[in-house]
Amino acid sequence: MPITQSAKKAIRGSLRKKAFNDRRKRTMKEVIKKIDKISKTDKSGAQKMLSEAYKAIDKAAQKGAIKKNTAARKKSRLTRLVK
Repeated sequence: MPITQSAKKAIRGSLRKKAFNDRRKRTMKEVIKKIDKISKTDKSGAQKMLSEAYKAIDKAAQKGAIKKNTAARKKSRLTRLVK
């Protein structure tokens, strides 16, 4: 357990950042799953949702929830899946 005041404050900040990062990752994963499910039946519908997925992935990478290369890999695989 933290003893000093600064350690207690650091834990509060890290929990807040974790909540934001978890939310960004969850939205990203949900969009990817939707596209994966739709692409099996309707390729054009999945193509339209691709920009929404790109936005979620880029935002997660920009804020540091995932790394830049991970974001690039996810976008590449999604594009290949849709086409």
